Amino acid sequence: MDTGAGTVVVGLDVGSSKVATVVARMGPDGLEILGVGESPTEGMRKGSVVNVDATVRSIQQSVGEAEKMTGIRIGSAFVGVSGPLIKSFNSHAAISVRNEREVVEEDVGRVLALAKAVELPNDREVLHVLTQEFIVDDVGGIKDPRGMTGIRLDARVHVVTDDVPSTRNLVKCVEKAELSIDEIALGALASANAVLTREEREVGTVLLDFGAGTVEMAIFYGEALRHTFVLPLGGANITSDVAIGLKVPLADAELLKIASGSAMIQKVRRDELVELPGVGGRQPRPIRRQYLSEIIEPRAEEIFALLRKEIMRSGYEESLGAGVVLTGGGSLLDGLVELGERVFQLPVRRGGPIGIGGLVEVVGSPRYATAVGLAIYGTGIADMIASGAEMPGSGGWLHRVKRIITDLF
Repeated sequence: MDTGAGTVVVGLDVGSSKVATVVARMGPDGLEILGVGESPTEGMRKGSVVNVDATVRSIQQSVGEAEKMTGIRIGSAFVGVSGPLIKSFNSHAAISVRNEREVVEEDVGRVLALAKAVELPNDREVLHVLTQEFIVDDVGGIKDPRGMTGIRLDARVHVVTDDVPSTRNLVKCVEKAELSIDEIALGALASANAVLTREEREVGTVLLDFGAGTVEMAIFYGEALRHTFVLPLGGANITSDVAIGLKVPLADAELLKIASGSAMIQKVRRDELVELPGVGGRQPRPIRRQYLSEIIEPRAEEIFALLRKEIMRSGYEESLGAGVVLTGGGSLLDGLVELGERVFQLPVRRGGPIGIGGLVEVVGSPRYATAVGLAIYGTGIADMIASGAEMPGSGGWLHRVKRIITDLF
């Protein structure tokens, strides 16, 4: 969208508990946040649509809030996808170099095409093909092999695939909310764009996007994405445990978790009390805050233990010089950083969007990491168009995202 003062882009994060809309544009000092909208939703579960009408209403309300804040009519957005139906794997291909053994653009295109030529079931489609490295003969770790001399060219890539029916349901909801889709991108990659520094990507880090229904993992090393994983557990599971343990409605359990919960019992004083809401007309009553933490900590520890097992399975546990970065709304739970350091035995920090201007105080929270990351991605595409760069392909949004995502992520 062009407002006459620069191209405006919109990031739309349709999560399991909320829909977040971020409106931004690229200014002289970087990404400028113009406005934000947020709405709770009950139409999504673990990244998938379970109620079309509820999801559409939440999208409309979130977008409407952003429009009121900015005075800009929103007609399209960059949309994130997530959930356990996202699957990924590493792929490798090799070719013989032509043209007197000097690597040219054609060779790079051939080897990447071969690396992503994988057979998939009919219900799956390639979403991203992300280059990890090129190898010319026996020399690895090459980001751009063009102009080098060699006999053999290898490419290692990370392929992300999505579930076609699930993505189509999300697309249907966005379109019913009277929005067109600029592009679709993996939510965890968008979050990484917003919260990770280049140094963290280089020396090795694990991004954990802690949502209500899932925790999405992305492992980076050597500035490249090496491993992705989605755990079908999240903040909603902790809330459910609190509701069951204290015999309160889920809404009250969520408020209690956010206001007074802690994932580390050791951080809570023995004499600290919190007020338990009354149910069915009963009066509120005090309980020990430590008792609340005794419910929260075991579930949070279980989630981290499962994630640690996946880190070890990835083979990169010894290559994580920057440790773990927690983001997403679920990461705001008190004590989660300290618990993470105990379980992962790595340094852990909580990360919100960085390197942005404008309404930083509004969107600087980890809960907006994906929406801001989608806006960052969107400004990258806008810059390509503005510079006259050739846009690959013309087969619709899903085809285009497969082709250009490698350059932008």
